[in-house]
Amino acid sequence: MQPRIESIPEKKLVGKRLRTSLAHNRTAELWKSFMPHRGEIINAAGQELFSISVFDAGYFSVFNPLTEFDKWAAVLVSDHAPVPTGMEILTIPAGLYAVFNYKGLASAGATFFQYIYGTWIPGSEYELDNRPHFEVLGDKYKNEHRASEEEVWIPVRIKA
Repeated sequence: MQPRIESIPEKKLVGKRLRTSLAHNRTAELWKSFMPHRGEIINAAGQELFSISVFDAGYFSVFNPLTEFDKWAAVLVSDHAPVPTGMEILTIPAGLYAVFNYKGLASAGATFFQYIYGTWIPGSEYELDNRPHFEVLGDKYKNEHRASEEEVWIPVRIKA
């Protein structure tokens, strides 16, 4: 499975975030908090939802499923004003991304991500870059359905 490589401009998003880990995953809690209020974002630029992971520096140095990171539920916006109460701004810096298409149950994604981080990246001409990782949940996304599809965007740079 080969990704496409894309260079993106800066992206501005508005949404909610919380601290979570892979072992104590609170993603469902985050989305249950965000979805009833998503319509309050009046400057949304499209219908896609963004599931974003912002990892602290060194997160991937020694993998530990208990290590926490920031998880976001957000939408792309044309600008940052106004920001609804209880939501925040996130800016994804411009840069290169490896874009993978994932089809299947959201809960079955572990093997897919193991391939990306354990096989594809080490065997490619790229290394991880310290920028947000995100999934674009478009009209084909159906969460826990076998036919669900999403795009997985992994920040990369050419290996030094």
